[in-house]
Amino acid sequence: MSPELNGVVVVDKPADLSSARVVSIVKGLFGVKKVGHTGTLDPFATGVLICCINRATRLSRFFLKGDKVYEAELVLGVVTDTQDATGTVIERHPLDGITMDRIRKTTQRFLGSITQIPPVYSALKHQGTPLYKWARRGAAVEKPARPVRIDRLEILNVDLPTVRFSVACSSGTYVRTLCADLGRKLGCGGHLKNLRRTASCGFSIEDAIELERLMECRDRGCLNENVIPMNAALAFMPAMVAESPLARRIRNGMKLSAADFPVRPRVSEQGAFKVVDPDGRLIAVIEQASAAGGYNYCCVFSA
Repeated sequence: MSPELNGVVVVDKPADLSSARVVSIVKGLFGVKKVGHTGTLDPFATGVLICCINRATRLSRFFLKGDKVYEAELVLGVVTDTQDATGTVIERHPLDGITMDRIRKTTQRFLGSITQIPPVYSALKHQGTPLYKWARRGAAVEKPARPVRIDRLEILNVDLPTVRFSVACSSGTYVRTLCADLGRKLGCGGHLKNLRRTASCGFSIEDAIELERLMECRDRGCLNENVIPMNAALAFMPAMVAESPLARRIRNGMKLSAADFPVRPRVSEQGAFKVVDPDGRLIAVIEQASAAGGYNYCCVFSA
């Protein structure tokens, strides 16, 4: 029996497929029991979609909160009910006075910590049902504004009514809401036309593979070469090497104390660190407990 396949595949999601459909295709290609993605892309969007295979699905939480980078096309002067090109046009406005300089100055107002009202057509849930389903029933639900962070917003090209830009942002940022808010600040409205995720959680579009190429790899018998081991997938997380018997204690989920880590481990922004064996295999992800000197297990992987 071949060993269980565990790890991450970074897919370049094509347009007109849902993230769930991409996960289903990956699951079928690899013939595995479990696959999950770490951040939904709308069906019309393309780009980096991190897919976790088998036991690597337990690492999803660490990718979900990672920063993202997108390239987007904003169409000014046209407002839609979904804030993107898939929706119904509800307003049209002239572009009088809209200049490159005015656009650049307006975008700078969105840098740093801002708040966004999530779109009513989104996968966020209300009473267990996605908001887009409520909206389609004519009972749109508006969630409270929530904080997000825009680290970089660069105008790449302006050919009115289209503005192409790149944005580096925190997890949870809705680029179509950013487009709608930019249009509103400019006084003409706007919506998102195209969206491509170029980076997510340390993975770039150069790390991603198209579904067609995955299919070719399956036919050539080299499919598993595209799977990133769990330890390597968590490259952004500080690591500690555990020798036996500590590795054995961790694998058995035994209680840990400060005495187990004479040198205080560095932690990620999420307060966690990974433990690997001398061969570089992931043993566990651990976080500091609220109690002084204590540690809690996030997830543990047997040998």
